[in-house]
Amino acid sequence: MKKSNLYSNKLRWKLSFLAFAIILIGFSLFFSNKIVSKVSEREKDRVKNWAESIKKKVELVRLTNSTFSRLRAKERKEMELWIEATKEISKPVTDEFYQDYTFPLKIIDQNKDIPVILMDQNKSISGHINLDFDTSFFRLKHPKFTKKRILTLFEDSLRILAQSWRNKNPSFTIEVYPGLFMSYFYTDSKNIYRLEKERDSLIQAFNKEIISEDKLVPVLLLSKDFDSVIASNLPLFKIKTDKKGIQEFIKNKTPLPIEFSELHSSWLFYDNSLEIKQLQYFPYIQFLLIGLFILIGYIVFSTFRKAEQNQVWAGMAKETAHQLGTPISSLLAWLEWLKNENIKPEIIEEMKKDLDRLELVSSRFSKIGSEAILIEKDIIESIEQVTEYLKSRISSKIDISIIKNENTILFPHNKELLQWVIENLIKNAVDAIQKNGFINIVITKQLKQLTIDVIDNGKGIPKKELNKVFSPGFTTKKRGWGLGLSLVKRIIEEYHKGKIFVLDSQVGKGTSFRIILYF
Repeated sequence: MKKSNLYSNKLRWKLSFLAFAIILIGFSLFFSNKIVSKVSEREKDRVKNWAESIKKKVELVRLTNSTFSRLRAKERKEMELWIEATKEISKPVTDEFYQDYTFPLKIIDQNKDIPVILMDQNKSISGHINLDFDTSFFRLKHPKFTKKRILTLFEDSLRILAQSWRNKNPSFTIEVYPGLFMSYFYTDSKNIYRLEKERDSLIQAFNKEIISEDKLVPVLLLSKDFDSVIASNLPLFKIKTDKKGIQEFIKNKTPLPIEFSELHSSWLFYDNSLEIKQLQYFPYIQFLLIGLFILIGYIVFSTFRKAEQNQVWAGMAKETAHQLGTPISSLLAWLEWLKNENIKPEIIEEMKKDLDRLELVSSRFSKIGSEAILIEKDIIESIEQVTEYLKSRISSKIDISIIKNENTILFPHNKELLQWVIENLIKNAVDAIQKNGFINIVITKQLKQLTIDVIDNGKGIPKKELNKVFSPGFTTKKRGWGLGLSLVKRIIEEYHKGKIFVLDSQVGKGTSFRIILYF
C-alpha cells in the first residue's frame, strides 16, 4: 500500500482553509460595498435636494430684488412729484396772479414714509422729514451738552447721512430762486426697509436650517467657470478666496451639473460623509484584527505544539536508545564467544565495526532532547571517519571525496551528532545518483566561520520543492518518513547554532547543500 505524504496533506488543508478565508472575505467585502453603495445613493439624493434648496434661495433673492427695484422706482417718481410740488409752493406770490397751493400742499403732506434731508449749496441743513431723532432725549443723556452743541452735532450727522444716501439713490437739485440751490437727499422708505429686514431674516433662517446643515455631507457649489463659490456648508469656504482649498476639495471628484436658468449654470461637488468613509474601511480593519488574533493564536498554539513534539521526539529517541542497549550488549557477548571459535578474523572485525556502529546510533538517539556537549576536536577527522565507514557500504560506482583548504581544523562540535548530519546528506545523495556519480565534501575555513558543502551529481530537486526539503514528512522516496533532513536542520541550528540550506540544485545535474558553523 502506498504511503501517504504527510506534508502534502498538510499543505492541502492549508490551501483549503486559505481558499475558504478568501471566499469569506470576498463575500463580506461585496456585502459591505453594497451597503455603502445604497447609503451613498441616499446621500447623493440629499445633496441634490440641497442644491434644489440653493436654487430656491437664488430664486427668492432674485424675486425680492426685482420687487424692491420696482418699489424704489415708484418711490423715486413719488419724490419727483414731491419736489415738483415743493417748487410750486416756493414760487413768489404776486398781486397779478393768484395761485392755488392746495394740491401741491396735499402732495407734500402725503409723504409720511420716505426720509428726506434738504441741504443748500453751502451744505447747510435746511430741513428734514421722516427722521426719528429727538434732541431732547439726547440732551437728557448728555446734560453737559448745550442745545447749540447738540444741533451742531445733529447737522454734522445729517450731512454724513445725506452723502451715504446719495451713494444709493441719486439726489435732486433745484433752484428755488436765483442764486439759491437746494439739494434733496432721500433713502428707502420705512416700508422697504421693513421688507428688507424680513427678507434677510428669512434668508438667514433658510441658510441656518438648510444651506449650512452640518449633518449634510460636505458640499461645494461652484460657478460654471469654477472661479467663485456660490454656496457650501464647509467652514473652509467661508473665505471664498481660498483657491488652494477649493482645488484640493474638487480633486478626483465628478461634479453634478445644476441649472439655475438658461443662462446660469453651476457645478456641485460633494464628498462622502464620515460615516461612509468609516463603513468603507471597517471590513479591512475587522479582517486585520481577526487576522492579528488568528496569527497570535497560531503562534501560541504552534509554540505549544512544537514543545509537545519536541518532548515526544526526545522521549521516542531516548526509548529507542534504551531498547537498543539490551541487544547490543547481547551481541557483544556473542562476538566474544565467536572469537574463540574457528572463524575468520576478517569476519569478526567486520561484525565488530557494525556493532560499534549500532552503539554509535544508540548514543546519537540518547543525546536527542539533551543539551549537546560541544568539544573542540578536528572536524575533518570526524567527517573522514563517517565517510570511510560509508564507502564500503555503498556502490563502488559512486566516489566520495573530501576537499579541504587545511589538513586540521579544530572546531567545537558534537562528534556523534555532526557525523549523523554528514551521514544523512551522503545517503540522500546516494539515493539521488541513479548510476555513476560523485559526492564531494568541501570543507573551507574562513575568518569567522566554517563552511561544509556536500555536492552530488544526482537527479536534483525541482524548484517548487526547495522550500519543503527540511519540513517534517517531506520525501521524494517511495519509502521513508521524511525525517532525515528535518533532523539534520535541528542538529545544525539548535545544537550547533549554525545554518543549513540548499545552495544550488538543478534537475538532472545535482544538488549542493551548505552548512555554515560560526567560530
